[in-house]
Amino acid sequence: MLRLFREPTGSKVPPRITVVFWIIKILTTAMGEAVSDYLVHGYNPYAAVLAGFVAFAIAILIQFRAAAYVPWTYWLAVLMVAVFGTMAADVLHVEFGVPYVVSTVVFAVALVAIFGTWSRIEGTLSIHSITTSRRELFYWLAVLATFAMGTATGDLAAYTAKLGFLSAGLLFACLFLLPAIAWRFFNLNSVLAFWIAYVLTRPLGASFADWMGKSKTAGGLGIGDGVVALVLFVLIAGLVTWVTFHTEAPARVQSTDALPDAAPSS
Repeated sequence: MLRLFREPTGSKVPPRITVVFWIIKILTTAMGEAVSDYLVHGYNPYAAVLAGFVAFAIAILIQFRAAAYVPWTYWLAVLMVAVFGTMAADVLHVEFGVPYVVSTVVFAVALVAIFGTWSRIEGTLSIHSITTSRRELFYWLAVLATFAMGTATGDLAAYTAKLGFLSAGLLFACLFLLPAIAWRFFNLNSVLAFWIAYVLTRPLGASFADWMGKSKTAGGLGIGDGVVALVLFVLIAGLVTWVTFHTEAPARVQSTDALPDAAPSS
């Protein structure tokens, strides 16, 4: 049988979790929101979701075929997860009428199940341990669940709680900083701190993307989802290019287990 996934020869994620990592991550979540809204509301929503899924599948396949961490393949996969994860969460609400609070809980339960299974089978949730195809599969399932949950949570705050885009964005910005503070000053487990911050990047980026892209009557600046998506793409491409020429060499499989757990640090 044709092997679609290549067994890694090194770590499949960024070797260090830096400030640049978090900036790119937040930008991808914002772009995922803008692209999803632009396509779903501007074109046939069913065709948009199908196209989003195809792009997501191709990006994930490219990532799994890489032998080790490659910045552009990794961030392309993250971006496509952002787009499709947003669409998946929005479809539940728009097409099936599922309340944001319900979808938030459903995706949260799915995320806990993924983490529980991952931890039980592999013994760690550290992203520095992503050195096998199975661990990478768990990683991307968790990432997809965080995006879907984050989308529902952001909409829950902005719409259901009636905070509006800007207020919701500021709220999530404050919450995003808490895991780093708790890790640095109160000895919060580094893996737990990382994943809490990771989940919060989704509603954080999406809230500010909606604030910039949506009309003034809807509480935004009226720039337009398409324009916001384009500007974010340029910023992401520039940062990924910079990372490509300044990143550390990925750790080999033989030495990866000696790496410390990931944490939201600079």
